[in-house]
Amino acid sequence: MSGWPVLPRLGAALLAVAAGAGAVVIAVLLLRSVPGPVSSAAPIAPSAPAASPPSLVGGRIPTPTEPGYPSPPEGAVVVAREAGARALGLAIVPGSKEALVRVSVLSAAGPAASGLHVSIRLGAGSPVALPACGAGCYQAEVPAGSVRRSATVVIGSKPYPFALPPSLHLPDATAIVERAASVWKKLTSLVWHERLAANPTDALHTVYRAVAPDELSYSITGGSASIIIGNARWDRSTPNGRWVRSAQIPAIHEPLPFWVTDADARVLASARLDGQSVWVVSFFDPETPAWFTARIAKSTHRTLELTMTAVAHFMHHVYGPFDAPFHLDPPLR
Repeated sequence: MSGWPVLPRLGAALLAVAAGAGAVVIAVLLLRSVPGPVSSAAPIAPSAPAASPPSLVGGRIPTPTEPGYPSPPEGAVVVAREAGARALGLAIVPGSKEALVRVSVLSAAGPAASGLHVSIRLGAGSPVALPACGAGCYQAEVPAGSVRRSATVVIGSKPYPFALPPSLHLPDATAIVERAASVWKKLTSLVWHERLAANPTDALHTVYRAVAPDELSYSITGGSASIIIGNARWDRSTPNGRWVRSAQIPAIHEPLPFWVTDADARVLASARLDGQSVWVVSFFDPETPAWFTARIAKSTHRTLELTMTAVAHFMHHVYGPFDAPFHLDPPLR
């Protein structure tokens, strides 16, 4: 993905979503790494780095675009979810006697959420307090035998449940994720449906169509739309609005995966989706940074579904058809 650092771009996108339909055009352009007309938006400065203790137990995966980000430790099973307007990541590093549990909490505005009272209940056990381990970081070591099929993170008095696999000793999914990214980049065309939310009450529903190497369109339900073909683009702010042409600078490259790199990739389960056998994999992308869960077809390595959790960015994608024989045309009016 090209353009601004990913985290500021996503934060700007969802702030625009929360501002209302009038800001939707900029929101989607920022989100998809597709620069709009030159005068439409300006980069947003990255947030200040969050402090992290130099001797953090378990260490942390480095995040180049956001130093000090409360990322998970290496070797963890990672899952994530939205928690109101916050992003909530859970990482568990299995051990023979003790497991390291880390919870990452990110506020809607971007900085790590500090000064919270955080605990975790594993299975039907009693809550375990998680002391702060840095800005937005809360962790503790728990008996390995206490980790069950479910976990509930409690922030203040609000519970946030997570489903866990039967065992935390899971197959490495790095090769699967990297193969999926390679397959994605070789697609000739792709259609996907997106639900994008910034909080429990603000969400966009968008259909994207991409044709390799440089064509992309999107249409937001009840909102704006755009068509990009090579070095030209057409935008309108409402479903019946007038199309406005401008230059597309720089050129885009599509289709592309939504992650940049992966860490802590694990196969959570095998399942079936639309008649296909899939791997359910989770991983953390330190470049974005964000947590992902993907359903990847075993026969083709195509990504069929993707969930992303980042700062004020809760995204769910359903993909297909793949390599359909269509192309994009300029609007008629």
